[in-house]
Amino acid sequence: MAADSSPGLWRRIPLWQKIIAGLILGALVGALMGENAGIFKPLGDIFISAIKMLIVPLVFSTLVVGITAMRDPQKMGRIGARTIVLYLITTAFAIAIGLLASTIFQPGAGLDMSFDTPVESEEAPSLVEILVNLVPQNPIDALAEGNILQIIVFAMGLGISLMLIGEKGEPVVQVFESFAEAMYKLTEIVMAFAPFGVFGLIAFVAGNYGLEVLLPLAKVIGVAYLASIVHVLVVYSGMLVLLGRLNPVRYLMGILDALVVAYSSASSSGTLPISIRCAQKNLGVSEGVSGFVLPVGATINMDGTALYQGVVTLFIAQLLGVDLSLTDYGMIIVTGTLASIGTAGVPGAGLIMLSIVMAQVGLPLEAIAVVAGIDRILDMARTSVNVAGDLMVTTLVGKSEGELDLEIYNSPNKA
Repeated sequence: MAADSSPGLWRRIPLWQKIIAGLILGALVGALMGENAGIFKPLGDIFISAIKMLIVPLVFSTLVVGITAMRDPQKMGRIGARTIVLYLITTAFAIAIGLLASTIFQPGAGLDMSFDTPVESEEAPSLVEILVNLVPQNPIDALAEGNILQIIVFAMGLGISLMLIGEKGEPVVQVFESFAEAMYKLTEIVMAFAPFGVFGLIAFVAGNYGLEVLLPLAKVIGVAYLASIVHVLVVYSGMLVLLGRLNPVRYLMGILDALVVAYSSASSSGTLPISIRCAQKNLGVSEGVSGFVLPVGATINMDGTALYQGVVTLFIAQLLGVDLSLTDYGMIIVTGTLASIGTAGVPGAGLIMLSIVMAQVGLPLEAIAVVAGIDRILDMARTSVNVAGDLMVTTLVGKSEGELDLEIYNSPNKA
């Protein structure tokens, strides 16, 4: 009798609770076993591979379905404009909060560290190069290489074309709708493995980043995490209340699954399948809006990366005893906002973009070596902010378009 009841009990536990349990257990095992906890890394690798398997087909199918579901090119333009404006506003807020937090807490003051490890500078692509590279010469290559920006452009073009040809496009639209549903189900199957994958990822991270690495830089980690929490609780929750008249607690409960996966995987793009699931099942956003706004957000909305750039740039300036002017602060905000848009949603990409921001205010790029050792720890926090921002904007856009199911949103029982 007990054996029959245990599977039912496991299914009744909310997914986010199971993932949190895996995260805590992984941290404990990693702390106890040290580098030997690497034996659990394959669990995390399998989970990340399964998530990556979902990204391209899910982004492509949901974007096509999302655009064709709108039936109105003007509506798509309106949603696109709102989405981009909201993303830019929240990104500017994020980097400003990062700068403010570093100014108040001075994480770099009193530390004496050398910068012997050279770091190569990465030159930012020009606006013309970015625009030219948006259009895929071969969409099949873009799909095979996982070039999300080019996939988005091709999917949008195909979706608009199917919408414009009307009835002739219905058979193809139905195929994409069925394909998208199959991808949602596959996402659900992969997510059932999430607690074990998160356990493996966190056990490996905890085992390899011990106190020896963290203690000297604990203050900058603490400031970055505090700023991240403030941004989510104040900016995102505030916008939901002021612009959407929505209960922010329901939003926070509804995105827990995505946040935990984002934190453990440190990949905004990798978390996209879970973000789409949370938006539709927990927050009540329509397939059309979530299928359009979230893939765009996973590509251009990097609030956490922008916040991180503000914290770390000022931290390094404090380490070197460099006084930044108000002009420098403004340059950090503008450059950080634009650089974050070009940041790939994969682990470690923020470190590369940081070099662009630092170069703009004349800080030596060699200093990046100081934070390189703890970048994974910082990456986990900034990715969580990125994902939370994607879901907040999706919720607001859904509300503004009348495509937010308030009964689902206000339900206290989030799946």
